[in-house]
Parts: sequence; C-alpha cells; structure tokens
Amino acid sequence: MFDSLIISSTTVFFICKVILSVSLFYVWVVRYENIKKEFIEYKLPSWLRDLVGILKLSFSIMILSTDRNLIWIGSMGIIFLMIGALATHLRVKNPIQKMIPAISLSIICAMIIYYNL
Repeated sequence: MFDSLIISSTTVFFICKVILSVSLFYVWVVRYENIKKEFIEYKLPSWLRDLVGILKLSFSIMILSTDRNLIWIGSMGIIFLMIGALATHLRVKNPIQKMIPAISLSIICAMIIYYNL
C-alpha cells in the first residue's frame, strides 16, 4: 500500500525547482508593486531593488536548467540573496513571520543543491 507513496529523489528535485521558480516569478513579477513598497519601507534604493529582482529571476531560470553547474550557481545565488533578506529583516526588527519566506527559499535551495549532487 505505501509503496505507491514513495517519491523518487528526481521527482523531489523537480518539484523543488518548480516551486522555487514559480514563487520567485510570482513575487517579483505579479506582486512587483508590493516589492516596491517594501523597499521604500526598508529605506533601500530602487537600483538595489531592481538588481535583486534581476538576480532572483536570473537565478531561478538557472535553477530550471539541466546543467548541474548552472543549478548550483542559481541555488547558491538565491541562498546568498536570502541571507541578505534575513539581515534586512533583522535590521528593521521585523517579526519572524516576515522572515519565513526567506528561510523557506533557502531550505528549498539547499534541497536542490543536495539533490543536484
């Protein structure tokens, strides 16, 4: 009965890549107005917002690649940006709830790196 519930590591790897890319696309394209407000609220420059957006979308495209090196670079890039996001949340003293997306994306990227080995 439970044999049919076993998910292969390839499937988990693919699901992680899709969840990460879709969520980044949604936040940085569909909800871009919200991103603009957050960067203003955190007193961060618009050039930094645009750079972070370009990097996040570029890294998420790399993660969807089949090239192991690009997947690694994209995943590490997202982790690096999420560390910056967590540092910003700590600097402005946001509640832990605001940090959950950055922590979650970092964990997903770590899983992608693990399954990419």
